[in-house]
Amino acid sequence: MSKSPCIGLCKFDDEICLGCGRSKREIKSWKKLDKSERKAAAAVAQARLAKLKGAGRRKKK
Repeated sequence: MSKSPCIGLCKFDDEICLGCGRSKREIKSWKKLDKSERKAAAAVAQARLAKLKGAGRRKKK
């Protein structure tokens, strides 16, 4: 199982999490996705974060 990209910073801007870059829909369906779907969703999320310039992205300790 692929590890979730969640970093525990669940703040949303226009339905996109500023912590992991996933949409609310992607977060809800994460456990149902297979490995390749998770990899694709994580890549899209990373691209979103880059576009948002990683606003507030910090990993919890």
